Parts: sequence; structure tokens; C-alpha cells
Amino acid sequence: MRSRIVATLASLLLVLSPATAARAADDPLLDQLAAIPGLTVVSETPGAGYRFFVMTYRQPADHRHPGQGTYEQRLTLLHRSADAPVVLFTNGYGLAAAPRPTQTEPTALLQANQVSVEHRFFTPSRPADPDWSDLTIWQEATDEHRIVGAFKSIYDTNWIQTGGSKGGMTSVYHRRFYPNDVDGVVAYVAPNDVINPEDRAYDKFFDTVGTAECRTKLDDVQAEALRRRASLVARLETDAAENGWTFSRTIGTADRSFEMTVLDSVWAFWQYSLAADCATVPVAATATDDEIYGWIDAVAGWSFYTDQALEPYWPYYYQAASQLGWPSLRFEHLRGLRNYPGLYTANSSLPKELRRLHNPVPMIDVDLWVKTASERMLFIYGENDPWGAERFKPSRRDSALFVAPGANHGANIARLNPEDAAKATAMLRRWADVPAPVAATKVAALPIDDGLGDRRRVK
Repeated sequence: MRSRIVATLASLLLVLSPATAARAADDPLLDQLAAIPGLTVVSETPGAGYRFFVMTYRQPADHRHPGQGTYEQRLTLLHRSADAPVVLFTNGYGLAAAPRPTQTEPTALLQANQVSVEHRFFTPSRPADPDWSDLTIWQEATDEHRIVGAFKSIYDTNWIQTGGSKGGMTSVYHRRFYPNDVDGVVAYVAPNDVINPEDRAYDKFFDTVGTAECRTKLDDVQAEALRRRASLVARLETDAAENGWTFSRTIGTADRSFEMTVLDSVWAFWQYSLAADCATVPVAATATDDEIYGWIDAVAGWSFYTDQALEPYWPYYYQAASQLGWPSLRFEHLRGLRNYPGLYTANSSLPKELRRLHNPVPMIDVDLWVKTASERMLFIYGENDPWGAERFKPSRRDSALFVAPGANHGANIARLNPEDAAKATAMLRRWADVPAPVAATKVAALPIDDGLGDRRRVK
């Protein structure tokens, strides 16, 4: 009788893989998952001290009109204990093609369970016939709201939400629209572009970051690359032919791709490198074409502003163009060297049919709410990370902001000075109702996922 009941639940509410279905009849956790309407367990990976599930969850394509189509949103579950807190990890991008067990820093600190969510419209979490106007911060927040509600039927413990970079922004937006879903938020290196054209904070950052010697060295090699446009674009065209890269669908031409990559190079240096890496920057006056081309490739990547590399990031650029905003830099040191003054925008990385006018209202609303009404929000930034030039400023309602000295876009609690790290950790444990440091178990040995959906590794 029990096996018949589980089989009925599975057929009505949950599509299980054959191996998983065979275990469902005598597995309490799978029974509970089977009771969640619209959930599909795709696979399970057992480990020492944990179970790891890859799943999909059926979501309305448009939450305002739930009867007008659905899509399957990918998520994973790192299960440790029904009595442990839960970390909701929103990375803001897509999950790995083949997700593997990883944990965020809050998950490790709390020895928590973790539900990781792929952002809507990142493949494969996209409707078959997508209406891109459904890609908004409210729609994704409502995706997460439904997921939290579903999994609270299993985990009646405290919940913490976290994410890095765009994932940190995503966690803030969820908190804005559904402030009672979780008990606290840890947002890492989350940009806050309140009014898109007013981006002087970014220019000020590049005028003051690091040493004057390093800044000059970076500006000089950037300018020199543009002066050598003819020879370096020819190299890019050769690389494109050899690797099958094209430009016509999005950025336009190899020359436009070249200029965008050069403009990105100094930003990318500070995002991914450390001050000590200034020693690796070529000296513009004496550098060869090989040295300049190779350095830019290492820090920014000539392959990125191509149709093939940009397509997976279309959902990000669409959101940046329509709601999130993007850094608008003046590049005063490059006057007379740029061929495309209006190139450095989010729309430049999108196909024509996805380009949008910017709506400033959502970011103004979120910024005001974070400043005045938010509670239990912890923001972590890196001192030398350009994405932190415009930061969220939390209210005084049990919230805080900490800056990791000398850190880049990989800033976290572990990189804070000891006093700040202790304060941040204590705050996190209090929100999660974990009053004392938990004993390390084998699950703590899982790799930390920083949640940065970026195209290069952070040091």
C-alpha cells in the first residue's frame, strides 16, 4: 500500500528518474520531495554527510498570468539535515551544465542545507517560446518566493539567502519584494547602479584605486592598444577565423569587438587581479604587439565579445539594459582614440531584437527600500573591486556593510579583517539561529562556490 501511495504521488506531482523512483518507496526525504507539486528530481549524488539532488521546478512564465505557459527552472539541493538551517543561493546566472556538490560561504559557516537556483531565462531555465518582457527582477523574485514556500514544507528552520555579484543583487531584489521569506541576507560584491547616467563613482574609483604608478601603467597600455588598432585587429580577425568566432549577431564587427575588449581591460584587471599584479602589466612605450595582445587576452579575453561567448549572457545584458543599469565610464584618457563613443553599453552585447530602453524606476525603488526599510542584510565588498564603486547602503535595522581590504570581486567574510569577520559571522549565526560555531564535518570539505557567474576565475 505504501509503495502504491508513493507511486501515485510521483505520477501526479513529481517526475522521478528510474533510479530515484526505485528508492522513493522507502526514502522519507524523497517522499517529501514527491509531495511538492511541480518538482522533478533529475539525479542524486550521495556524499559523506550530505545528499545532492539536481531538480527542476515548474514555474509560470509570467506570474501575473500563471495560466499562460510555464517553464522548468533548474535548482539543486544539498541536503545535510532536516534540523539544519537552509541557505538559498541565488547566483544570478545559470547553474553549471552538470551541477556538482558545492557550498557557499554561509553554508559552510552554518553547516547548512543549500538550495541553489538558476536564474530564469538562463538556459535551460527558459520558456520554449520566451517573452523577454517576463525577465524582470519581480518575476525572478516571485520564482524564488514559490521555491522557498515549497521547500519550507521540508525545512521548518531558519533560512538565509546569499549570492555574489549579480547573484547578490538577485538576493536583494527577492528581499525587497518578499521580506518575510528568509531570516537574513548575505549579499557579496553586489553593484547598486541607482541612476544609470550618474556613474561618476566609477570614474572616481579608477582615479584612486591602487597606486598612481599602477593607474598610469594601465591607462597607458590601454591607450597604446587603441593606437595599434590596425595590427591588433588583424590578429583578432585571424584568431576569429581559426576559432570560428563571429561578431555580426551582437557586437557587430571585429573592430567593435576589439574596442570593447580594450575598454574592458582595466576594469577586468581590477575585478580579477590584485595590486601586486601591476608588475605584470606591459610598459606601453616598449611593449611588443605580442605582449599587449597577450596581456589583454589574459585579463579580459579576446573571445568574449563574440557571438558565441555573449549568447549565454543575453539574459544578463537584457536585464542590465532594461532595469539593472551598467557602468557608464568617461574614458577621458582615451579621447581621440575611440571609434565608437556609444559602444560601452549593455545593448551593444545583445542582438537587435533584444535591445531595450532603460527603465530607472526599479533600481531607484530598491535603493530607497534598502536604505530605509530593509532588515537583517549583510553586504560584503572588496576594496579594489570596481563593481563596489556604487554600493548598497543598508538601513540601521540589524544590518551592516563590511569592506575586505585589498580584495577584488572575490571578497568574502574570510577576507575581512578579523574584527569585521567575527562581527559578520556572529550576525549570520544569530539570524540562522546557530548560537555557536558548529563542528566541522566532511560536508565542510566541499568546494566553496563564490556565486560569481563571470567568465574568468577570481584569485
